[in-house]
Amino acid sequence: MKDKVYIFDTTLRDGEQSPGCSMNAQEKLEVAQALARLEVDVIEAGFPISSPGDFQAVHRIAETVGRKGSHAPQICGLARCIKSDIDACWNAVKPARHPRIHTFLATSDVHMKFKLKMSPQQVLDRAIEMVKHASKYTKNVEFSPEDAVRSNLDFLCNVVESVIAAGATTVNIPDTVGYSVPAEFGQLIKSLFERVPNIHKAVISVHCHNDLGLAVSNSLAAVLSGARQVECTINGLGERAGNASLEEVVMTLKTRQDLFRAATSVNTREIYRSSRLVSQITGVAVQPNKAIVGRNAFSHSSGIHQDGMIKNRTTYEIMDPKDVGFEESSLLITARSGRNGLNSRIKHLGFELNETELKETFEKFKTLADKKKYVFDDDLISLLSEGKSARQDAYMLEYLNTSSGTATVPTATVRLKKGEKVLQEAACGDGPVDAAYKAIDKIVNLDITLEDYTLRAISSGKDAMGEVSVRLDYNGTKMQGRGTSTDIIEASAKAYLSALNRILAGKHSGGRGKKEIKDKV
Repeated sequence: MKDKVYIFDTTLRDGEQSPGCSMNAQEKLEVAQALARLEVDVIEAGFPISSPGDFQAVHRIAETVGRKGSHAPQICGLARCIKSDIDACWNAVKPARHPRIHTFLATSDVHMKFKLKMSPQQVLDRAIEMVKHASKYTKNVEFSPEDAVRSNLDFLCNVVESVIAAGATTVNIPDTVGYSVPAEFGQLIKSLFERVPNIHKAVISVHCHNDLGLAVSNSLAAVLSGARQVECTINGLGERAGNASLEEVVMTLKTRQDLFRAATSVNTREIYRSSRLVSQITGVAVQPNKAIVGRNAFSHSSGIHQDGMIKNRTTYEIMDPKDVGFEESSLLITARSGRNGLNSRIKHLGFELNETELKETFEKFKTLADKKKYVFDDDLISLLSEGKSARQDAYMLEYLNTSSGTATVPTATVRLKKGEKVLQEAACGDGPVDAAYKAIDKIVNLDITLEDYTLRAISSGKDAMGEVSVRLDYNGTKMQGRGTSTDIIEASAKAYLSALNRILAGKHSGGRGKKEIKDKV
């Protein structure tokens, strides 16, 4: 029997406190809706007393997201141990089906002396009084002794016991400044369970900051010691170096159930989608090597790794990318790729090479790979088209001209080459990229849906190379494509054709189905 670990998401409160990450009310609502799809247990929607705007945002989330279905998430607001804070918090969250008041007061000597200018007895009395006040509104009250890690253990135990007796149903133990290490933090939680007689009347939570890069490790150490709620954020956003990353905590518990014997109720297939949304709204890019949601999290460039992946995914992946919402793993074709990795990508593009052709192509590929960081599908198609093995139904971009402006309808003229045939069309669109795609659609005459479009710079300066990645859908078959150029319109057209040619290769390669095509990656 696995214990339940509650996931308390504070992206909209602590995460928003990251410099430059503030969100307006509509953006907060979008993130809250994503968190509901993710099926987190608690959404800390904000700090209602802090501003009229934050109050309205929390209230709106409570009356919409907080009332959706019988399994609506708990909607929580933060409040200092001040009556007016708690009153405002309750008025903001009360429309929710499951409202929560989260109040806090510092308990460390340094905070009590220099910030609060209160004695330990005054802090204890205030905590008890304000928990009782919050309990008049709801039985769902959380209390946090701020800077718990640097607090005197005897005093901390006294505070925890007293607020539980006063009505707190959740007690959160924060590592407010990210000072602790896993063994120490785990022992702190264990000590609380040993020394606080009424501790089993409340859920013990943890809220760890990442100043030493240990927020996730500390949170997991606390789970091993009995904590059953983890406070975290999407992409690890938060004050200073951030908070424990929700995706890392959740997927560690899912992947290592043998060790933790605890599980969350999170719908992990929504993780990547939620990460992308938060990144887009806040403007904070996710680092490529970020665990779980980084661009490279399920990418493999080493020839040895690619060979293992082709033979069995579990040789180099401990998680299925689909479990977190990735479409598929990616074998990056670089100078380190081996023959098996190259051949797998070539087959994925719809080409079949014999041993002699593969040997010749591999030699050409190595020469090209020494000059480029990554060899994209367009590069491979171009490389293969030099030999007899080239598919004659691949479309190659021969000419592209676009026009757009504030008083001009965006138009594009595209000329493609398919074997010996040259095909040309023109179209209008919402912008030059859209116009170019519509012109291509006219030429190929297929019902293609553009599902995703991403643009990024892969070099610096005025002549920076732009890389465009797209995902197309054709009758349920989804294909990625990439294109690079100093002209982003050209890069966009190349990416579209790259994915389109892969779709056509699958369509005409002996009837390979959707699953077989995707399994080639």
